[in-house]
Amino acid sequence: MSEDIYVRLAEFLDKMPGGYPKTPSGVEIRILKKLFTPEQAEIAMKLKPILEPVKNIAERLGMPESEAAEKLERMAKEGSIYRVRAGDQALYMAMQFIVGIYEFHLNSMDRELAEMMEEYLPHFGPMWLKAPTRQMRVVPVDSSIEGKTSVAPYNIIKALVKEQEIISNAPCICRKEKTLLGEQCDRPRDLCFQFGMAAQYYIENGMGKQISVEEALKLFDKAEEAGLVLSSTNSQQIMGVCCCCKCCCGILRNVGKFDRPADIVHSFYQAKIDPELCSACETCIERCQIDAITEGDEVMEVS
Repeated sequence: MSEDIYVRLAEFLDKMPGGYPKTPSGVEIRILKKLFTPEQAEIAMKLKPILEPVKNIAERLGMPESEAAEKLERMAKEGSIYRVRAGDQALYMAMQFIVGIYEFHLNSMDRELAEMMEEYLPHFGPMWLKAPTRQMRVVPVDSSIEGKTSVAPYNIIKALVKEQEIISNAPCICRKEKTLLGEQCDRPRDLCFQFGMAAQYYIENGMGKQISVEEALKLFDKAEEAGLVLSSTNSQQIMGVCCCCKCCCGILRNVGKFDRPADIVHSFYQAKIDPELCSACETCIERCQIDAITEGDEVMEVS
């Protein structure tokens, strides 16, 4: 019976925008067994992908509101569902696995989960390739954009950050995972950002700390210096930005295996090399996180 609960939960998560693909090894079920008790799995499947008050959820669960509130809050603190506070009222909703439940387990990530995620993450690339809506987008730092044309402000990270009222900064879960596996890199670890309601969730759950706009901008400069890719949720009002490297980021590592990574990750810009300006110093080859730049006959080339 308990096995059936996790199969049903996997099917439930697979209907979310980010999906939850089935695998031949069944690693997706093992992950759910680690993150959810059977009761929590049943509760998660009773939630909607929109925020709701406890009263509505308790009615569907068939339990007293006080009991439902206690169970929902515990799941929210563990990172299995999403919670937002509106005044003195808590609102809860179901959350997709990536980006969502996986990242929300930052504090409880251990080697066992890291090993299972290493096995599971490659299965998301083919699924996202078929998705009608790209799940991630690349947002450039404005210093990397030459101002020859008018650019929509929400495509420039610094303009986005300056609009935020609440910002949180958290360690990168991908680099934590790789560290647990003994494969850590030397890039900065504290470069994941959340905004608005997502920032509130991270701060309240002890996963991130609140920072000012000025502090955030300095950290984004740090990310640019390290040559990291700024990946955000694919929505105009972004919830978060990850500063990714090809050695740790599960999404970037697997996206890079495709001939055209741009078919999976949405971007409003396309990289080109001006042959008149290229000095063939190979700096761009070293900094490119998906190995898209190669050495041509005379200058570098974007493949």
